[in-house]
Amino acid sequence: MPEHISLLLADDHALVRGTLIHRLQQESDLAVVASVSNADEAITESIRTRPDVILMDIDMPGLCCFDAVGIIKSRCPETRTIFLSAFHNDRYIERALAVRAWGYLIKNESEESLIQAIRNVGKGLTYFSSEVQQRLFFEQGHPRLASVCVSRVSILSDRETEVLRYIARGLSQKQMAETMKLSEHTVHRHSTSLMKKLDIHNRVELSRFAIREGLAEA
Repeated sequence: MPEHISLLLADDHALVRGTLIHRLQQESDLAVVASVSNADEAITESIRTRPDVILMDIDMPGLCCFDAVGIIKSRCPETRTIFLSAFHNDRYIERALAVRAWGYLIKNESEESLIQAIRNVGKGLTYFSSEVQQRLFFEQGHPRLASVCVSRVSILSDRETEVLRYIARGLSQKQMAETMKLSEHTVHRHSTSLMKKLDIHNRVELSRFAIREGLAEA
């Protein structure tokens, strides 16, 4: 393990970032070198700072976090990613594994677990929350989902899934456009497409579907 593990934090909530920075700075072997609010900034700062570990929130507006990690890995192959999320459904776990994440933590983990995860990943070991770990098996040292969840969510694009989550939270089309940094026309197009794919054509039923699929925060 390096003498100091350099970290990049990516979370769209300033309070969360501030709390994490304050706690991590108390550990002599951990150094936060950058703090960003979206995946686009994570790419820029990763290339600039070359961190050992990235703590990446899954649920951020803008560029999909999984796509961002793929780009980061191509430019910074030594950087390792730990995803942080309130969600632990199979779709997200599968996407995280596809971009070779070294860890996946549920946000209800203790501070001690988070720090242990960072240290593990810093020295080349994986770390998964118990809720995630129980869904995995390791094949030649690589984590795999023990079973693939067959769900209609799998037919949605990342943008459509993001729109579905925001519908479940009660955001208007205008609010979604502002949050996702897209035009209202584009948001409407994604909304229409996901309704057609799911054969669900009202917001109440879409919200219920999202909750059943684990795509809406409690």
